[in-house]
Amino acid sequence: EVRTVESGGGLVQPGGSLRLSCAASGFIFSTYGMSWVRQAPGKGLEWVSAISTGGGITSYPDSVKGRFTLSREEDTNTLYLQMNSLKPEDTAVYSCAKDRGSRVGDGINFWGKGTLVTVSS
Repeated sequence: EVRTVESGGGLVQPGGSLRLSCAASGFIFSTYGMSWVRQAPGKGLEWVSAISTGGGITSYPDSVKGRFTLSREEDTNTLYLQMNSLKPEDTAVYSCAKDRGSRVGDGINFWGKGTLVTVSS
C-alpha cells in the first residue's frame, strides 16, 4: 500500500522558513518522481513542486519559484520541501505526492494526508 507521512508543518511568521519532510513507503521510491501539493482553506488542490527520480530535475510553479526547494534522500525514502520567505497565501495543508512515472511532468497518482502550514503575523 502506497503511503506518505508528512511532518514539519506549523505556525510561522511571514518571511520565515519551514522544512517539511515526507516518509514514503509501499512502492519503489527510487523509480518514481515525487511532488508536493497543497490545499489552502476554501481552495482546490495546487501543485507546488516536482522532482525527478535522479533528483537532478525540479519544477515549480511561479507562485513558489525561488522560495521553495524540493529534494529527495533515496536511502531513507524521504522527500523534503524547504520553504523560505513564506507568505500568508502559502497557508495550506501540504501533502507529499507520488508521481505517475520517473520524470517531472508525469503527474501524480497519490498524495498523503498532509501537514498544516500556517503563515501569520
